[in-house]
Amino acid sequence: MSQPHGHKAKLGALVVGAIGIVFGDIGTSPLYALKECIASPHGLDGTQAENILGLLSLIFWSITLVVTVKYLTFVMRADNRGEGGILALLALVPESLQKSRGGGVGWIALLVLVGAALLYGDGMITPAISVLSAVEGLEEATSSLKSYVVPITCVILVGLFAVQRQGTAGIGRFFGPIMVLWFFVIGALGAYHIAQNPAVLKALNPAYAIHLFVTHRYHAFLVLGSVVLSVTGGEALYADMGHFGIRAIRMGWIFFGMPALVLNYFGQGAHLIAHPETIERPFYSMVPSGAPAAVLCVLATMATVIASQALISGAFSLTHQAIQLGFFPRVTVKHTSHEAEGQIYVPEINWLLGVACIALVLAFQKSERLAAAYGIAVTGTMGITSIIYFVVVRKTWKWPLWKALPLLVFFLAFDLPFFAANALKFFQGGYVPICVAIVFLVVMLVWRTGRRYLTEYIQRSSPPLDAFIESLDEHVSVRLPGVGVYMCSQSSGVPPVLAHHTERLGVLHERVFLVTIAFDHVPHVDPEARVTTQDLGKGFERVIARYGFMDTPDVPELLARATADEDASPFRGKAPASKKVTYFLGRETFLATERGRMGPVSEGIFAFLSRNSRSATAYFSIPPEQVIEVGYQIDL
Repeated sequence: MSQPHGHKAKLGALVVGAIGIVFGDIGTSPLYALKECIASPHGLDGTQAENILGLLSLIFWSITLVVTVKYLTFVMRADNRGEGGILALLALVPESLQKSRGGGVGWIALLVLVGAALLYGDGMITPAISVLSAVEGLEEATSSLKSYVVPITCVILVGLFAVQRQGTAGIGRFFGPIMVLWFFVIGALGAYHIAQNPAVLKALNPAYAIHLFVTHRYHAFLVLGSVVLSVTGGEALYADMGHFGIRAIRMGWIFFGMPALVLNYFGQGAHLIAHPETIERPFYSMVPSGAPAAVLCVLATMATVIASQALISGAFSLTHQAIQLGFFPRVTVKHTSHEAEGQIYVPEINWLLGVACIALVLAFQKSERLAAAYGIAVTGTMGITSIIYFVVVRKTWKWPLWKALPLLVFFLAFDLPFFAANALKFFQGGYVPICVAIVFLVVMLVWRTGRRYLTEYIQRSSPPLDAFIESLDEHVSVRLPGVGVYMCSQSSGVPPVLAHHTERLGVLHERVFLVTIAFDHVPHVDPEARVTTQDLGKGFERVIARYGFMDTPDVPELLARATADEDASPFRGKAPASKKVTYFLGRETFLATERGRMGPVSEGIFAFLSRNSRSATAYFSIPPEQVIEVGYQIDL
């Protein structure tokens, strides 16, 4: 009898955890979503009851069809061994479709990279608009604090990004209970105001949404750019699926998250119909000004900080995955928890996001101005997810066209109007995430192309490994005691470092390991099945190690695993034998000339990224005191 009880307790903890992390973004949307529908330059007249009912109907059916039906019912079925997100979705696409005929980035992979780049723009805007909209509640508590809203927001953001290096394992346990309290409070507030004006529940009828379009037409289309703010956290549900599981997320949403959100939106609507003078602050006007508004403001600020944390962690995870899949230069990735392997810290991304968030707050000053910049990144990613999901169900799951195409049409029937409505706000702020996305997209495309050309260059210029070993005595006169480890990106040719070393020095260690690290399109690879070895003769051994895109490579550890059967492995522990191991790494210098395939501009960018990327020594966890770097020049 104890097993079911234990299972329920574990599931309950996962549900609370999901509420704390996964629902943060969408859970704080009531702070600004309905307000933008009536208070923005494109908003409708919030003093007209039929407009409020039409907007509530649009919000309710958007939440139902986009979040509940699209993401929770369909998209979340496309998991890569439990992991979700746009890069995990790409991994489900047949590899032949990810590449162009020439071996470059195919259109499907390009779409995914665009979606990933847009997520970085989203990661910059979400913390800024969320925290700013929460702190603006201070104006409801007392007007004397109005001039302090922006400085307080900046201080909170500085603190939020400053603590990232410590990890969230310590305070993370409070996220769930705080967000549970948040959802309970906003749901209760909504229920109270609905009880005062239950006629607002008429908006559950989609006829009110249809009537809004019939009445206002183009103006109603424009307001979709604000309605979409109510579903902007849908992509996060999918991206964080690997942390909590699909069942916990679905239960948390159906039984807690969605009811609380719907109650609050309808409560705001009921209050607006009764008090149309509160259209500037529909959320905070649900409570009396003064102390109640101040308490709600504090709770809202905590909720938005938690929501921002989820976006920041998501950006870290996205960067880590992109590095492992070869789409992004190596940057520092630090694990902040020994228990939770998914908790990582990426300093470069952290401070880039932090500076950008604070700059956005200082530039836009008000949440309603930031809202214009918000939706375009999210809706772009939503549309791309729909298209890639269609490719997966057609090419991987082999659904017939008559079954898959209606699903794509259904998804795009929401995604495209949402995106188009937000695209019209490009010059009001929508350019911000687009410019950010372009920068990240250029970085990823140049890096991917440069690494491919580098691999092809090495393959062309490297002699076959078996011929090299066969003729070893011709160019190696001395074999030194100890072990030499050479990293190589491909498994058939001679690593350039090894060729340069033997050609110029004519010496080689008695024992040589050629190590190739390969990343599979799966989150994790079982350590027991990770390493394969091959004895090549004359003291040469090949080691191929496979990692998932959520794994972190450790070369000494994998070599210790590869030599586990030896009584005195030179890679085990800190024994004196390990001092006899020398790691040889290459340091390429790229010449940006007209002769190269990449062209001088692209090769110049690639050279800059290579110079500033994290060293292979740190990335592969190699002891730096045992490393020798060999430099050589290449024109791609």
